[in-house]
Amino acid sequence: MQPMPSIALLGYGEAGSAFGRDLLALGVRVRVHDPAVRPPDAVETAADEAEAVRGAGLVLSVNSASAAAGALLAAAPGIGEGTVWADMNTASPRAKAELCQTAARLGVAFADVAIMAPVPGRGLRVPMLVSGPAAERVAAVLGALGTPVTVQPGGAGAAARRKLLRSVFFKGMAAAVVEALEAARAAGCEDWLRENIAAELAAADARTVDRLVTGTRRHAGRRAEEMAAAAGMLEDLGVEPAVARASRDLLLRILAEGRAERPRDEPLEDSSGDSRGPSRPPRPPQPT
Repeated sequence: MQPMPSIALLGYGEAGSAFGRDLLALGVRVRVHDPAVRPPDAVETAADEAEAVRGAGLVLSVNSASAAAGALLAAAPGIGEGTVWADMNTASPRAKAELCQTAARLGVAFADVAIMAPVPGRGLRVPMLVSGPAAERVAAVLGALGTPVTVQPGGAGAAARRKLLRSVFFKGMAAAVVEALEAARAAGCEDWLRENIAAELAAADARTVDRLVTGTRRHAGRRAEEMAAAAGMLEDLGVEPAVARASRDLLLRILAEGRAERPRDEPLEDSSGDSRGPSRPPRPPQPT
């Protein structure tokens, strides 16, 4: 069995410090550079990026997307042959691909790493996706440390793409919940809505996704009007209706693009979007 390489951590915030503590507990030599943080742990500290990565087998760049390219360039003089650069920052697939190209020009093996769950409470046990030229090498090191790593086929940016697609759903849902509860608080029924949301989430299964997609297309016109009304209500309550307006605009776009289904007998909906059977036309008046 090969000895575990030393690891450089660029960034010692919430995620970086959790990784650092776990690495120390596993007996891994860790060297850290973070100009904004003085690590309280027993990690080695470095004055700059180049000093931090010198002699490291693996570099975990976990600072920020805006700092990622600068960190790579600043570290370049200290990167030795065989060092692998793992960028763990959340960024677009295009930004990851550009960073990989920069690494290639510098002769540095690069991997795009996507952290797929919150780090606090998990540390190195957080699930990760990894793609790019050095994906297998990063997966081998982190996997040996107990990290559940999945190698995502494709170049740098493939892992980031999966993470951000999931973020559209998960962070979008979180934004909708926050906005709805803020409005419910202003309306005096926050507890009721919180229980309603929790019940809907608890009851969700694979069929829920199909129902949401089908119902959105089938009832786009009606739901656009509903969300316009909801946005107006939020304004009356003093709540900025950012999510409500975005929902309305998406529904209007579906209508404009002709992607809405227009069944002959449109089923009725309750407030949760469930179909309740076909609507019946009113009976014509009887002659007198």
